[in-house]
Amino acid sequence: MKVLLAFTVEDTVLGFADLQLRTGLAKATLHRLLGDLVGARLLERVEGRYRLSRLVFELGMRASVERNLLEVATPFLEELYERTHETVHLGVREGHEVVYVAKMGGHRQAAAPSRLGGRMPMHATAIGKALLAWSPPEVREAVLGTRLQRCSPRTVVNRTVLRGQLDEVMATGVAFEYEESAVGIICVAAPILDENDQALAGISVTGPVGRFQPARHASAVHATAAGIAATLARRSTLR
Repeated sequence: MKVLLAFTVEDTVLGFADLQLRTGLAKATLHRLLGDLVGARLLERVEGRYRLSRLVFELGMRASVERNLLEVATPFLEELYERTHETVHLGVREGHEVVYVAKMGGHRQAAAPSRLGGRMPMHATAIGKALLAWSPPEVREAVLGTRLQRCSPRTVVNRTVLRGQLDEVMATGVAFEYEESAVGIICVAAPILDENDQALAGISVTGPVGRFQPARHASAVHATAAGIAATLARRSTLR
């Protein structure tokens, strides 16, 4: 697991020295593990370096929750993109972070820091705030009880201010971000809720400052999230 988790969205190909530095494993142990992982088709060796294999991708796509979510959400995300022509995200909560499982945008999409399969702190993104607001109370309090990471000069790291924002998200059903994950980026998001009002996932629309007006698209984002939630609920009753 240490070897597999050493790869990131940005660093998809790593050499032996990089892997040793990231895993802290002894050379002999790492060499043996790399051989085993290549033999099991979980890693591929290319010109003396290593990368995750297609089998890892196949295994990931067998994860039933994310696969079902993607199948249902994709048509809704496409419609939302056609309506806004800005970058559309689908994300899920993993611990105290957002993991992006879908991202679509055109040629003029904003230079957002999000990456497909990448992670961002929940408190620094609109989609993260939407997920955090509707997470179990213990998750919300755990995040608010930690030292909040500053991703940009405008990231909200004051717990009192963030708590007020989360309360507003629960009241309105939408969350906003104003250059909090990166300078020049603004965003609006909404949670996809299950029958117990817990956040299964979140969707967002992101655009650049000066062109994008997130408040204008808040109702469309909220309606899209509700549509995905309703379709997921219908599917679950048919099983």
